[in-house]
Amino acid sequence: MRKVLKNILLSVLVIFLLIAVVVLGAYFSVEYMSKDKLFTSVKDVPYRRVGLVLGTNPIGPNGNMNFYFKYRIDACEVLYKAGKISKILVSGDNHIKEYDEPQSMKDALMQRGIPAEDIVLDYAGFRTLDSVVRSKEVFGQTNLTIISQGFHNARAVCLAMNNDIDAVGFNAKDIGKTRTYYIYGVVREMFARTKMYLDIIFNKQPKFLGDKIEV
Repeated sequence: MRKVLKNILLSVLVIFLLIAVVVLGAYFSVEYMSKDKLFTSVKDVPYRRVGLVLGTNPIGPNGNMNFYFKYRIDACEVLYKAGKISKILVSGDNHIKEYDEPQSMKDALMQRGIPAEDIVLDYAGFRTLDSVVRSKEVFGQTNLTIISQGFHNARAVCLAMNNDIDAVGFNAKDIGKTRTYYIYGVVREMFARTKMYLDIIFNKQPKFLGDKIEV
């Protein structure tokens, strides 16, 4: 009985170690592949006609302002006013009427003085994969600046590379080394990057595509 138990525990340990290797390998490979395509300084970012800003809710889980949202809007404003992008493609979740990430981001951008005619909404950016693939397949873009926090941009740029999109990332300010940062920027991101590789292997497609839209 003790031998059987020992074998079971050994098998569990081996499986756990294999999962850890896969997850950590996915995480750090994304870091490596994207490192030369991410920018934090406006003056260093190459010009791309379209900036793709990845959606998030303006209100955080605690009911207060979501600083991920605010800092992405800040980054869009800086890029646009510096002439580094000419159009902004806002891609987010609008699966129900009461939850509209793209419109919230458009409203915030317009409050910063960015004209409505330079903002295009993608209401079917349910996941990062959807946003990136739809930017090409629906909105016809093969050269992009992706705007989000650095941990998110790294994965988005890798997805863009896999879909033959010449993308760079402009890293919005992060929220600092808080508990939320470690949950979303590290732990959650580890599994998101592993899922990204599975999506690539199984050729996962966006939930919706649809007619072409001119940007």
